[in-house]
Amino acid sequence: MRVREAGRLGTLTYKGAPVGGKYKDREELEVGVSDPRRLSEILARLDYVPTFRYEKYRTEYRRGGENGVATLDETPIGVYLELEGAPAWIDRNARRLGFAESDYSTASYYGLYVDYCRKRGVPVTHMIFWRDAGVPKSGDTAR
Repeated sequence: MRVREAGRLGTLTYKGAPVGGKYKDREELEVGVSDPRRLSEILARLDYVPTFRYEKYRTEYRRGGENGVATLDETPIGVYLELEGAPAWIDRNARRLGFAESDYSTASYYGLYVDYCRKRGVPVTHMIFWRDAGVPKSGDTAR
């Protein structure tokens, strides 16, 4: 489950188990919420606790007449490109952008962050921007 906050609006997302393969595929059910902070309070009262918090700046790109989206995510650990659409659309646009299938990754941001921390010998915390220095900030240990 994820609570996404974008400005004053938010989204609650249920994420099903990923289906293995070349592409990341899983059931996602979403509903918009007018007050994501209040939703977080409700979830806390139901004994849900945040286990991993991350921040990113996302820019979405679309090509006219196509049913896919390319998103560029700037995170505290790097910049990532996500192509979301039908498999043929993903492959075609990955090639247009100079990527091979060997460049594909289905890793989650949590998985990428754990790997990042492990390689640097630093504790796994929340993946948030350090406002003063532009580097990841230490936070509570993620579970």
